[in-house]
Amino acid sequence: MKQPKLRDSRNLMSELYPLGQVPQDMLTKIAAGIVYRVHTGRKDITGDDWGDILAYAVDGTHYAKPIGITDLATDTTAWSAKTVKANNPLTIVNVRLISGRNSPDFSYGIEDPHDDVQKTGDAVLGIWNGRVDIAQAHHPRIRVNVLIRNYDLTEFVMFEEFLEHFRISDYIWKENDHGNLEGFHKRTGEKCFTWQPHGSQFTIHSVVPDDAIKFRVKHPPLLTQDVALGNIGFDESWIEIL
Repeated sequence: MKQPKLRDSRNLMSELYPLGQVPQDMLTKIAAGIVYRVHTGRKDITGDDWGDILAYAVDGTHYAKPIGITDLATDTTAWSAKTVKANNPLTIVNVRLISGRNSPDFSYGIEDPHDDVQKTGDAVLGIWNGRVDIAQAHHPRIRVNVLIRNYDLTEFVMFEEFLEHFRISDYIWKENDHGNLEGFHKRTGEKCFTWQPHGSQFTIHSVVPDDAIKFRVKHPPLLTQDVALGNIGFDESWIEIL
């Protein structure tokens, strides 16, 4: 549907591109960022790497410290950047996104998380929603951008979804055999969250959409240390003995 003509439409802030419809030039920059890191000897792509790569691709700023859940932004669009490792990214149908350490003890004074599992689970989602509030105070429309990579960094899947609050009353929490708490949607029975009391790690279970972007990259020759040092003109005069 076309954007309606409005008298105050000049105040409407357009996002960089429609959700999930990554432009070709942006995808090329993402692939280039991956290839560069492989060329310089990286064995993996960390979360910080992915934030740097995505920020370069959109000409944005990768924050040294996240704002709520926002990792990077341009003037019009913001992202929470997540990366996940999988054996076969091209066929994976759901992923677990580690989404912060939510401590009901610190935030709500819940000392024993097993005493009332539902109360603890509600608190975990309350903490998440609070972080979303902080992020949206700076960027009202935030995307979660997920990069799924295989172990040798040749195959990738990327997708986006909007960052959202969770309606706390929609979920029921249960304790599993490992002592972790799992959140299930009351209507569908789908498992949506996992929270680990030891470390307070909160994980969101996310479905990989059918229109996720899938791509492969070719690995370049590895840049050796001797070649790299020669390229920058390194010599012993760079060393100061104290």
